[in-house]
Order: sequence, then structure tokens, then C-alpha cells
Amino acid sequence: MAKAGGHSPRLWRLVAKEAWRRLRRRLRTGPAYRWRYAGRTPDRVLIAPPDLRLADAYLASEMYHGRFPLAGRMVETGGESPFGVEGAGEAWLKSLHGFRWLRHMREAGTDLASANARALITDWIDTDGSRLRGIAWEPDVTSKRIIAWLQHSTIVLQGAEFQFYRAFLRSLSLQIRYLRAMVREMPDGEERLRARIALAFAALSLPTASTTLRNATRNLARELDRQILADGGHISRNPLAILELLADLLPLRQTYANQAEAPPPALMGAIDRMLPALRFFRHHDGNLARFNGMGATIPDRIVAILRHDDAIGQPLLHAPHSGFERLTMGATTVIADTGAPIRPEVSTQAHAGCLSFEFSSKRRVLVVNSGVDTYGPKDFLALARATAAHSTAVLNDTSSSRILSSPRLRAFLGPLLVGGPNRVRSRRTDAGGTQGFVASHDGYVPLFGIVHERELSLGAEGAVLDGVDRFHRPDGSAPRDRDDAVAIRFHVHPDVNLLRDKAQRLVLSAGEDNHWRFECEAVKPSVEESIFFAGLTGPRRNLQIVLHFRASQRQEVRWRFARLRG
Repeated sequence: MAKAGGHSPRLWRLVAKEAWRRLRRRLRTGPAYRWRYAGRTPDRVLIAPPDLRLADAYLASEMYHGRFPLAGRMVETGGESPFGVEGAGEAWLKSLHGFRWLRHMREAGTDLASANARALITDWIDTDGSRLRGIAWEPDVTSKRIIAWLQHSTIVLQGAEFQFYRAFLRSLSLQIRYLRAMVREMPDGEERLRARIALAFAALSLPTASTTLRNATRNLARELDRQILADGGHISRNPLAILELLADLLPLRQTYANQAEAPPPALMGAIDRMLPALRFFRHHDGNLARFNGMGATIPDRIVAILRHDDAIGQPLLHAPHSGFERLTMGATTVIADTGAPIRPEVSTQAHAGCLSFEFSSKRRVLVVNSGVDTYGPKDFLALARATAAHSTAVLNDTSSSRILSSPRLRAFLGPLLVGGPNRVRSRRTDAGGTQGFVASHDGYVPLFGIVHERELSLGAEGAVLDGVDRFHRPDGSAPRDRDDAVAIRFHVHPDVNLLRDKAQRLVLSAGEDNHWRFECEAVKPSVEESIFFAGLTGPRRNLQIVLHFRASQRQEVRWRFARLRG
């Protein structure tokens, strides 16, 4: 606990809170409580909400033949039920039990796909439908399954016999009552909000009492107001959370309209804020910036969501509540993290990337953060969260925020981010012909007594990005000559060539008429190997430009990326 950086009392409070939450959940799944999940079975599904997630009929055929490509892994069942597969990995099992893959069968639209969907749901009901334990009944998995069963009830019930129809509705209503009891015991964050979304879907899609719909709507509104920030970001500060939640909230808005029910103002307001926020994090190549758990992007997914943005316009430049800045001029975009770390309770995917940035020109990202390999080894996730995996300054090879060090506490609470900056300041410096900001953080003050300040300025119609990194003590004086080794890192996207010109200056080459020279007179840049974790096919090798120096000898370093003409 000593490595938790003075947060021990707060961590112990989190331990007590988590222990109490787990106890309440265990009681709610025990024999003495299960009678509360019994109840009337609805006689029909009133409406099947739409699904905006991309679907592929080919994958429906693969599943029919016993091949399940889920969570980045292909598992062949050999003709057996996939719900009896062992050793497939937690991510694969969560995806399997979440049933979002039903959309591929809807896309196929054949009687065979419909029959296969029913067979798989019957398998699940027989093997896991009444256990109320294990991965299948994790509340976050249950939320996804409820939404998926409702969204694809048309293809599932097409041509179904009465016996299956009743079994389907009976299981669905059991899951809904279970989730209604469990949602209060869920950890804070995206999945708790999705559970409220699932319960609102259920209240709209099935015959229920008007009070049930009112309660579901009220609880959803409260969670939206709490989790969706004023600038449209999510409390996790993860761009992926915006994309994933919009994929559920947009169909929910349409379902309210289709049922002639008034959606809560909180839902309409959240969507109106989140769509511009999604544009805020989007580079010219269609990918989302890699911050706080963002991995590989499938641009078509973003396009499918943004089609619902009626007020299409330029993205915002300032997201003060989420803690990000955007500089956009011509065909050049810079997105930077200028926010304080989030509460430990929702930090299991957060990164120690304060003052890091990504930089794109035209349809190519040049400077990146390493991102995450979503379904890769957990060791990779820990490496990807470190400050050294981001395009920012690192002191003494130490992250500005640290992952909970105690293995026992980490196993119990999750890999929380602790001991980071307490104060992060940021202000815009836009002026005629330039966009910019100055930001600083004190994450290194407790360990080394040094404040990091970064200033970025984009000018010359997007042809020049100037940067300044400054290092000083909290009182503004120069750092002492100890514990002051600095490495300013610029991770180059693996699809970009890093070359040297005739004068041995570094040049980033990203295709025809998209070449940028890196300049730094004060410190000679070196080129080192790195890993880009967020590749569509997994981690890839890449290079990084690094400026090594001592803060006591050089308190300010200026650098520049300049577009080459011709």
C-alpha cells in the first residue's frame, strides 16, 4: 500500500465499499432472494428496437457451421453447444453470452439463420438460463443480452413454435427482473448506464405497467445526467464509451418515438451533446484518438452513428469538462489530453497520459499514443496505460499516474489508476491565424518536485505545429540536479515512414504531398523502437522520436513539426 502515493485511506474505503457491494450481490443471487425474480410472463414483444451496430451475413454462416469469431478470437465448437466450451477466455465468453452476434443472423434474414438463432437461445436457456451465476449472469453481460434479444426478437421469433415463444419470453422477463434488482449493485461507469438503458428498452418493448416505464425513464435520466458531461464526454474520459453508448441511446430514442412515448429530456440532451463529442475525438482518417482505453477503430461504425447527427458541423475545439483540447486548421488536427485523472472507481481503463497528444494531417495520423490491444494479454494493457506509451514527457521513466500496485488489491478492486496529478490547468491561447493552448500538471511533484507544462500552437494554415515543454518546481524555480531525467516522446504511427533528409533532420513521410520535418535545436532527437498496440490485427512495431535531457540543465525545450512543400 505504500506505493499508492498517499491514497491508502481512500483505497481502504473503496475496499469496504466493494466488499459490501459484493455481499449484497451475493445475497440477491442466493436461494432466499430468487423468489423475487418470479413473476408474470409477457405474452408478446410489442416492438423490436433497431440495432445500429454493423452486421455481416457471412458471420451468421460461420456460426451455423460451429465457428464463433468473437472478441478477437475464433473458437470452433465441433458441433457442440458453444455454451459448453471450456478455456475460451473471459472476453470470448462475455461476448458469447451477450448475444450481440444475433445481428449477423438478422442480416442474413433467412429461415436457416432464424432457426439457428432459436437453437442457440434454447441451448442458453437450458444450460445457463436458471443458474443466476457465472459470466452469463454478470449484470453487464445480462444488460447486453436483454438489449440484443429485444432488438433481434423479430428474426428469433420468425416461424417459432408456441413452446419456444413462451420459453423465450419467460427467460427474458426473468433476466429483466434480475437486472432491475442488480443494477444498484453494479460498479459505477458505462455498464451501469447500459443497464439503465436495457431496462428502458424492456419497459418500452414489452407489455408493462405505466409505472414501470416511468420508473425506468426516471432512473435512466438520473444516470445520464450523472455520467454524460456537459461537453458530451463520458466520466471515464474514454472516446470509445461515447461511441458504444450512442449505439444504444440512438435506438432507444427511436423506440420512445415509435411507441409514442415522450423521451426524457436527459436522453435528448445527452445525445445532442455526445454526437459533437464523437466528432471532437475523430481524426481525418476516421479513427478516434487513442486515449484512456481507446483501441482500434472501425471507421464505418462511427459513420453509422454520425448519420444521426442532424446538426452536422465542425467539431468543438474545447472540451473543458472531459479535459481535452483540439486544434484544427486546414487539413491538420491535434487532439490533446489536458484533463485531471478521473475518480479511481471508474479508472480501470484510464491511462497515465496527461498532456499527451495525437497529430494528423489529411487522412493520415502521424503522431499517436500507443492505444490498447482490446483483447490482448493483460500485460500489454498495463504497458499501454503507462505514460511512456503516450506522446508526452516522462520523468525518470515513471508514469505520471500509477496503476494500483498491490496484487491483492488489484485483483479485488481492478487495475485502478492512483497517485496521479491533483491539479491540471489548461487555457486556450488562440490568436489571429493560430490555435493553441497551455496546460500543466503536478503528477510528478510528490515524487520529484517537478511540474510539467506543455504549450502547443498550430499555425501557418495548419502547416506548422510548434511545441514547448517546460519543467519547474511548484514555486517556479529550476529543478534540482537529481531525479530530473526527461524523455519527451513522439510515437510515430506504424504506417508512417520516419526518414532522414540530406541534413540528417528527421522527416515523417505519410504519402504523396504529406511530409513533415521534425525540428529541435536544443536537444538532438533520437529514434527508438516502440509498440503500437491499437492495430486492427493486433500490436505492431513502430518508431518514436525521443528528446532526452535533464530538467535541471534545460527547463524549456522547443520543438516543431513543419510541413514540407512539394
